[in-house]
Amino acid sequence: MQAYFALSRTSHALLDIAAPACCALLWLGGFPPVPTVLLALVTAFAAYTAVYALNDLIGIDSDREKFAGSVPTNDGYSVEAYAQRHPLAQNILGMRNAVLWTAGWLLVALVGCYLLNPATALILLAAAVLEILYCLLLKVTCLKTIVSGFVKAAGPVAAIFAVDPQPSPRLLLVVFAWIFFWEIGGQNVPSDWNYTAEDRRARAKTVVLSLGFRKAGRVVMLTLLFSVLMSGLLPLVSPARLGLLYALGSVLLGYVLLLRPGFRLYQAGAEGELAARLFDRASYYPLAQFGLVAGFLLAQRLIGA
Repeated sequence: MQAYFALSRTSHALLDIAAPACCALLWLGGFPPVPTVLLALVTAFAAYTAVYALNDLIGIDSDREKFAGSVPTNDGYSVEAYAQRHPLAQNILGMRNAVLWTAGWLLVALVGCYLLNPATALILLAAAVLEILYCLLLKVTCLKTIVSGFVKAAGPVAAIFAVDPQPSPRLLLVVFAWIFFWEIGGQNVPSDWNYTAEDRRARAKTVVLSLGFRKAGRVVMLTLLFSVLMSGLLPLVSPARLGLLYALGSVLLGYVLLLRPGFRLYQAGAEGELAARLFDRASYYPLAQFGLVAGFLLAQRLIGA
């Protein structure tokens, strides 16, 4: 099973589930019924499992080019430190089994989405199409990082539609921007930064290779700053009275997990493990935000009781 988990980057996918869970709690201002929670968890796991696997399926030829010299190392990583990273490209897993794995989980996710809200199934399909587009743009333009932002924001947006069939577009935009900029500055660019040698071998167009380390560092800092600023507006999204204290806590999490490691990477301005460290800390950011909002909502419930 390790090869399948590596295909779907399961440890990372499990952390990513915290983002839609956090957004659903914020939007509701409370906890959904237990049956809804269980269905949503299964659906989210299936969706992230399928979309991450889809990345390897579509990008297999490019991944093999990256491995032409040697298997990329995982120095600095803890979240994605798989010895069997990209198992298709390493011929650890067969294409037929990988397709069946991906299709099976996608089917589970679509059924779950339909039961929660049919609109979320459309969002999932759109995310899958965008993930394919992202892979196809690998050697075309570094602007594919924008596509990655849309893909990662699809989960939280779908979670909101699952609990509210008609969400406010204005408030939805706040959540979208928060996740969109976090993905670019905390996940996509740092990941590419840590694999510059492999990307050069595959002739990939990334922000780092196209703009250079210094400008890529600016992209990281600007996008993370926007994300942290948006996180300070999250109390406006929720009907719960989260208030200034929650906003300060949210911004503080952004400083510790995003801005501080991002600034260190910007200062270094070169290859090294700092990109992987930023990626790891940013990967735990949605989980930390989920813990924050869940803690505030539980505290309010206890005080109200």
